[in-house]
Amino acid sequence: MTLGVLAALPAHGVGSREDLPLPFSYLLVGAGLALVISFVALGALWKTPRLRDTDGRLVPKTLALALDSPALRGIAVLATLFVAAWTLMSLVFGKDNANNPVASVVYVWLWVGLAFLSMLVGGVWRLVNPLRWLHAGLLRLARVEPDFALAEYRLGYWPAAVGLAAFVWLELIAPDNADLPVLRVAVFGYLLVGVILSLVFGRPYLRRGDAFTAWSSLYGTLSPLGRRADGRWVWRTPLHGPLQVGFDRGLLAVCAVLLGTTAYDGFSGESRWYGFVQGRSFPRLWETAGLLGVCLVVAGSLALAAWLSARLARVSWHGVASAFAPSLIPIAAGYLIAHYWSLWVWEGTNGLSKFSDPLGTGGNWLGTAGVTPAAALITPSLVAAIQVVAIITGHVLGVVVAHERALALFPRRAAVAGQVPLLVLMVIYTVGGLTLLFSS
Repeated sequence: MTLGVLAALPAHGVGSREDLPLPFSYLLVGAGLALVISFVALGALWKTPRLRDTDGRLVPKTLALALDSPALRGIAVLATLFVAAWTLMSLVFGKDNANNPVASVVYVWLWVGLAFLSMLVGGVWRLVNPLRWLHAGLLRLARVEPDFALAEYRLGYWPAAVGLAAFVWLELIAPDNADLPVLRVAVFGYLLVGVILSLVFGRPYLRRGDAFTAWSSLYGTLSPLGRRADGRWVWRTPLHGPLQVGFDRGLLAVCAVLLGTTAYDGFSGESRWYGFVQGRSFPRLWETAGLLGVCLVVAGSLALAAWLSARLARVSWHGVASAFAPSLIPIAAGYLIAHYWSLWVWEGTNGLSKFSDPLGTGGNWLGTAGVTPAAALITPSLVAAIQVVAIITGHVLGVVVAHERALALFPRRAAVAGQVPLLVLMVIYTVGGLTLLFSS
């Protein structure tokens, strides 16, 4: 490969592309930009709440009708069900080797691709989730009403937080995670647990508790296409969506998992950490502790900053951390793009090539066997630029979301001073994110 080194790391189910490290000047520029924009521009120029649920430019009527049309939604659902069925065929009947597409579908398409797609067009997984249609089909066979549930759902985002953390553990830490026996247990286990919980709690679980629905929906808040409070389709900024996320149990936890798991993925490639865990008797136990530790640090640092902000603003700290949790969404998106862009281009395309031969017979059933990655999209200079821009942009958006939330929550005179701990935390995140890329 002429544009970098494709290193198959044991922690990844499909491998990871390691790009050239960022110049140290990029680190200083990123931290400096976050500092200037956070403390000067926002503190001095943005003194009253400006983002409302009714904001946004209405999309053309024809586009709005198309987005709500049963035909378009049906096509999306059928395409997803086809991919799911095709993947299950390869999972059950395919050969257990590197050419099997299941690992690419699970670890790249479902994880990275779904996040990227959601950032572009919104939280599509809620509509196309195969669990939703499996749940609906079982209820129809049993001749039970679609809203049937055995218990009221009160768990909020907690099941999603646990599910996402478990998925990342599978991708980064679990042994033999690209082998078909492991993937069979993971995929069918996810389907079984999802069906059981959806039958017990009904549709509310599928809207909030399902891991990939939460993953898609939260990243989908950054999409330029969204619905405003009256339900009409609008073009909007990536600032409006996170502020419309409703408070619920586990919101801070799931947002911390979004950021913490990606941060740990970068940290786990750091040579000193890798050498440390490999020198221990139970390396995977240490890796698991590290993964959970990073997520707890993200949640704890935001909770501490929110508590200090509430104290400075002289308001009750109850619920403040959850109120600021959505400010982590654009930051997590920046990390995700920076960390996984080249992996998506490289292995996402290779996965499409493998997808054409699900049974490993040498066939080309879909005509995509000859597809190769676009080399121009993964040049070191372009990847480095994408990484810097993604992280800085994500942090700037996170700072603005936190600033707007502070103006809404805190008294006007104390709003700017009260958010200083949060702004400092954002700058620390910026430096930390760029440092991870610089040291990898």
